[in-house]
Amino acid sequence: MLLAFDIGNTTIAVGLFRGKKLVKSWKIKTDSDKTSDEYGAVLLNLMQVGGLAAGKITGAIISSVVPPLTPVIEEMCLAYFSMTASVVGQGLKTGMPILYENPLEVGADRITAAVAAFEKYGGPLIVLDFGTATTFDAVSAKGEYLGGAIAPGVRISAEALYLKTAKLPRIEIRKPKRAIGRTTVSSMQSGLYFGYIGLVTNTIREIRKELGESARVIATGGFGGQVVPEFQEIEAYEPDLVLEGLRIIHERNRDARA
Repeated sequence: MLLAFDIGNTTIAVGLFRGKKLVKSWKIKTDSDKTSDEYGAVLLNLMQVGGLAAGKITGAIISSVVPPLTPVIEEMCLAYFSMTASVVGQGLKTGMPILYENPLEVGADRITAAVAAFEKYGGPLIVLDFGTATTFDAVSAKGEYLGGAIAPGVRISAEALYLKTAKLPRIEIRKPKRAIGRTTVSSMQSGLYFGYIGLVTNTIREIRKELGESARVIATGGFGGQVVPEFQEIEAYEPDLVLEGLRIIHERNRDARA
């Protein structure tokens, strides 16, 4: 079985694959102060509760946008599963040409999600990730990663309002009943929610002008489950897209070595 780790700014998504099937997935809070032993204990606990044997792990792969945590998870894989984990980055085959001016600047999660989306849906397409940041990634009809756009996630925007103003509170992000708020909280919810919908819709429209109006839009990311129904442009929501991409990249490199 393959262990796949998507290390994000807010959570670490962990997936366990048997062949092409995602058997189990978990979300662990991202904490750069945790040691490899602490992460190992948490993961072993989760596997035990799920009735999964650690001894059945035959491979591990990591995508990370939190550099300090990458060696911690690598160390954990070695210590608890006797596996040397592959890390998405320079030296690992993705099967997708990256046409960014500096390919090393692109987040591993963005490439990994693009690989999975193109494998399943073909191109051209826009991969939209509703994560801590909101990212838009353009993939050509030939399967080339072209670049994209990065915007604040809605939670970042909400936190900025709370931290950078004297009187605005920290609020729950949800769709308000009306656009005209009659309290401070409902006014903030209106601005954040409907403003965010506008940001996403307009960015998709502008990218399609350059990529082609036929470009499909595939979404992923934790906040997507809440907002995807607002967008007619989004064809599918794939919450485990990065984990699936990690499986695909692992298989491509395993086959290349073979």
